[in-house]
Amino acid sequence: MYSLSFASGDLPTPCRFVTFESSGNIVCEIDLRSFDIRLALNGHDDKPFGSLASFIAAQPPSTGLVLAMNAGMYEPDMTPVGRYVEDGRTIAPLNTRDGEGNFYMKPNGVFFIRLDGTPGVLPTEAYANSATDVRMATQSGPMLVIDGKVHPRFEPNGTSRFIRNGVGVRDANTIVLAISTEPVSLGRFARLFRDELACANALFFDGMISALSNDRKVLIGGTDPVGPILAVYKRP
Repeated sequence: MYSLSFASGDLPTPCRFVTFESSGNIVCEIDLRSFDIRLALNGHDDKPFGSLASFIAAQPPSTGLVLAMNAGMYEPDMTPVGRYVEDGRTIAPLNTRDGEGNFYMKPNGVFFIRLDGTPGVLPTEAYANSATDVRMATQSGPMLVIDGKVHPRFEPNGTSRFIRNGVGVRDANTIVLAISTEPVSLGRFARLFRDELACANALFFDGMISALSNDRKVLIGGTDPVGPILAVYKRP
């Protein structure tokens, strides 16, 4: 059961509705010169927020929050499955193991913001071999688009259909967040990033638990827990 509670007036400023291959999506194009990207996992009590609603409620007045989205897979105790760096502090290491589930559909990858403020999405192996100093990073999987090519294990339009969300990098100043408003296959969701949103590299965040909020309320999802949270704020 998916929870969708929004109208066009609820969309955050950088977001718009996009129909791609007959499926609905909300796409948020974030210019990093105008907006600040942060990751959040725990509140001031050192316990996971667990939901976008709890995260919104914990924001101080006039914080400048624009939107929030789930941003990576997590263990039963809400800790990140893979690498997670928040405000320059490494909370979870890079995960190069094999396993079951979407996270381990290799190549998986890492979304990050470097210390110089530029964004990136790299497959896990490439990230491990890079000397990237990052302010923030979250590992998830699978990669959706790798150097302009859809993940090799995706069927064009497989039978597994969920509301899905992810992140892509368009250029040194722009990241693109997207969440489907109806269940879609991984193949179709990957093509959205490659063909419609012009992202040569994009990473899957999750499916089924995918959620998006504005600064006041949850617009999509919210019925399932979330672990890592990506938040977008207005720059002063």
